[in-house]
Amino acid sequence: RINEIYARASAGVVFVQAPRASAGGGSGRASGTGFVVGDDGTIVTNAHVIGNARRAEVRFDDGASFVSARVAGTDPSSDLAVLRVDPDDVDNLQPLPLADSDAVNVGDTAIAIGYPLGLDRTATAGIVSGLRRQIRAPNGFRIDEVIQTDAPINPGNSGGPLLDADGRVIGVNSQIAATSSGGGNVGIGFAVPSNTVRTVVPQLKAGRSIERSYLGVSTSPSPGDRGAVIREVTPGSPAQRAGLRAGQSPTGSDGDVIVSVAGRRVSDPDGVAEAIEDRRPGEEVAVVVRRRGAEVTIDVELGRRPTGTP
Repeated sequence: RINEIYARASAGVVFVQAPRASAGGGSGRASGTGFVVGDDGTIVTNAHVIGNARRAEVRFDDGASFVSARVAGTDPSSDLAVLRVDPDDVDNLQPLPLADSDAVNVGDTAIAIGYPLGLDRTATAGIVSGLRRQIRAPNGFRIDEVIQTDAPINPGNSGGPLLDADGRVIGVNSQIAATSSGGGNVGIGFAVPSNTVRTVVPQLKAGRSIERSYLGVSTSPSPGDRGAVIREVTPGSPAQRAGLRAGQSPTGSDGDVIVSVAGRRVSDPDGVAEAIEDRRPGEEVAVVVRRRGAEVTIDVELGRRPTGTP
């Protein structure tokens, strides 16, 4: 069964190279995997593979020379990038179908195809071992609804497809968990879900940036109480302009404690992030905080999430 899926899908998986500045002012190349999603030459890969490059090169399964690809857009917050090749430069584009990642279950078959360590079109298999995980994007923001798999994934698999038993893409392989010694695969890999691809890719193809709302605080669980205590307020952020306060003690535990955002009670930092992500940039929301034992309501006009680190 896996060999049949590989035979059908591998033609839609490509090797990706992108120029990358290196230490000392020199230049190098980053490499990873991508896969075709459209007859028009649209290819999906990871944003961290592409970096700030405007062009990349891809090689298809026929082993021929590299084909030039334009970087249509990158979204560091989802670790997704879109490349475009001229369909006339490729003999037979074979797009991979996207599955509904919301329908994926723990225990489902998971097959990764990619170029780990530069090795040509390698297939590995396992299962979906977890759902709704969170990982950190290249810019430090979090990616939600991530699929966890034990299918072996290694450097070079980044940007490649994670397939189901029908050969459909359920996710884009993005990260692996590693030991403290920095070793390779330990049986825990993470893939950005295909439904995120459905949302992000059309906007990047159209040349639009992905707009996400932004508050501008760093929070941690409130000790012994529900809510999220503000440890840091980003200078110039919507939170600072509205007057939200970070803690001044060494632990920061004396900061405002966020207990509600836009009428939605929050019990921890994840709740704050989820409430903000459900709103749009420019929207005014009521943020309720505990300050010196009393609840205070502060109206905040949300900003647009920066592409850099939080």
